[in-house]
Amino acid sequence: MSHQIQIIKPQTGKAFLLNKGQILTVTDPQGQQVSDMVMLNRHDHSEKISSGKTLDFEESILLTAGNFLWSNRSNKMVKIIEDTNGRNDFLLAPCSKETFEIMYDHTGYHPSCLENLTKNLEPFGLTQDDIPTAFNIFMNVQFNEKGKISVLPPTSKPGDFVRFEAMMDLLVCLTACSAEDSNGGTFKPIHYSISDSV
Repeated sequence: MSHQIQIIKPQTGKAFLLNKGQILTVTDPQGQQVSDMVMLNRHDHSEKISSGKTLDFEESILLTAGNFLWSNRSNKMVKIIEDTNGRNDFLLAPCSKETFEIMYDHTGYHPSCLENLTKNLEPFGLTQDDIPTAFNIFMNVQFNEKGKISVLPPTSKPGDFVRFEAMMDLLVCLTACSAEDSNGGTFKPIHYSISDSV
């Protein structure tokens, strides 16, 4: 059974449930748009996606098809089963109000992934402090030999997608990222769909 395509409008987010064994497909319909993804164990929200555990167990900072994303309790949460773009990030935290004040010299209100993750997860009893480092789908983070990090426009083309298989019952939240530098300077939608098989 396949579910219809769900649309996340630019600079917003959506939270939803994903059952063990189901397939989540996250698509970049227009190209060069990042989606921050947070996942929690649906039955115990204190178990959540962990950048540190994932980078440790997968022995790579570049995660793509064949890799697993792990929890803070060293359990597999999802397997990446297909990735047509191949460039994702698991180093940088969701953009926040402070991101734009510190890195963009922005004053006043600016939408952020942290705000959108928090707002959409609040109905499930979570607060901003419960939000872990997100898996940044399509995000193109590069670094030089001295470790200096730079965020470049995504290499994703219109229609590129990443497909995940759930290893446990999950609460998932996705965003259409709000940071200019992460998305090649423009804000675009993100699509996702859920199916019971590939």
